[in-house]
Amino acid sequence: MSSLHPDEVYEICEKINKEYNCFVTVVRPEREGDRFFSAKDCLCTKNIRTTAGSRMLENYVPFFDATCVELMKKAGYQLVGKTAMDEFGFGSFTVNTFIVPKNPWDKDRVCGGSSGGAACFTALAPFKHIALAESTGGSIACPASFCGVVGLTPTYGVVSRYGLIDYANSLDKIGVMAKTVDECIEGIKIIGRKDARDSTSVGLRCDLDNLPDARKFKVAVPREYFENVNKDVERCVWNAIHELEKEGIEYNEINLEYTKYALAAYYIIATSEASTNLAKYCGMRYGLQERIEGNFNEYFSRIRAKGFGEEAKRRILLGTYARMSGFRDQYYIRALKVRRLVIDEFKRVLNDYDCIVAPTMPFIAPKFDEVKKLTPVEHYMSDVLTVPVNLAGLPHISIPCGFSSSMPVGMQIISEHFREDKVLALARLYESIRGEIKYPSV
Repeated sequence: MSSLHPDEVYEICEKINKEYNCFVTVVRPEREGDRFFSAKDCLCTKNIRTTAGSRMLENYVPFFDATCVELMKKAGYQLVGKTAMDEFGFGSFTVNTFIVPKNPWDKDRVCGGSSGGAACFTALAPFKHIALAESTGGSIACPASFCGVVGLTPTYGVVSRYGLIDYANSLDKIGVMAKTVDECIEGIKIIGRKDARDSTSVGLRCDLDNLPDARKFKVAVPREYFENVNKDVERCVWNAIHELEKEGIEYNEINLEYTKYALAAYYIIATSEASTNLAKYCGMRYGLQERIEGNFNEYFSRIRAKGFGEEAKRRILLGTYARMSGFRDQYYIRALKVRRLVIDEFKRVLNDYDCIVAPTMPFIAPKFDEVKKLTPVEHYMSDVLTVPVNLAGLPHISIPCGFSSSMPVGMQIISEHFREDKVLALARLYESIRGEIKYPSV
């Protein structure tokens, strides 16, 4: 693709943003170029507002770049904007925030969350673009599925979290979205590096330049992942599995019994870590500040009541309760034990199989009116297929595998820790069978 002038790129992004609300901030590139990237608004960007989707950080301007942002710039990519997200990553539909993106396939529907803006712009970008996104319980896979793009969530620790405004430290993973598998490979090769500034960072441990032959793979299909799934979604995923079977792949249906406990364990662990992370936003050193009046408790409460949205407050209360003296062993410690069981079960299956294949989401992107009617528990239940793999910290990818009611359906491919090469090899094979997707244009 030929180089684009900065003004042209900026005008394209502004036009898309005006129609779809995918950006918190649109950024004018510094020079002509043909490679661009966006960053989820929880990733710090030097001298560019970074809000994490929250009024608490509405005016925060970092003085440094997150490591992944820094690496993309060094690789020659130019930042075009900060993408909309659920407040601190708290949500499955990107509606718990002050900027709500619209689905590129149907403006009456949600984009998925919490990286909704990233998936929306990825589907609409008319130039080469890679989105930096972040997942805690499915925040890359979910919007990738709803918006019909490819979303790669790497093994926990592959990408440095330095410069990430955390949701839950032991669960957060930075990944990439793009229109194609090869673009995701390019992106993860750039950002998947060990970083001394993050003690959990290890970088990529597999060779993405020489992917294994996916036609020789044995694939597991978990029965539990098809329970209570929309019939059209089920049909699309099974059609994709049968297409892969024609290429020589063997599959067997298996059971993942402990995954039914993953959702409850995840929300206890995630909210416990979130309530700890958000404690620093007290109106003194970080975030929203006002004139100090009254005692500290009064000021602290006033700032947090004003700065945090309803869902953030709910998760702070849940997490604080789960960590309280007298309840910690009953809830938090027990949830950690369940997490270990889920990890061990995945490992057992992946000792015998190269990958696990399943639906990404149990339904297509719902309409905004439908989401408004959901209770908080129903919101949380929508993550039932993406939470187990995120709880285990395993690499996975969502790739479009069909359409239902003119809306995209995503297929989830999972492999063992640090085997991004297997996930990408199978995704690339399926992409070659499926062919190109004609994306919406603005």
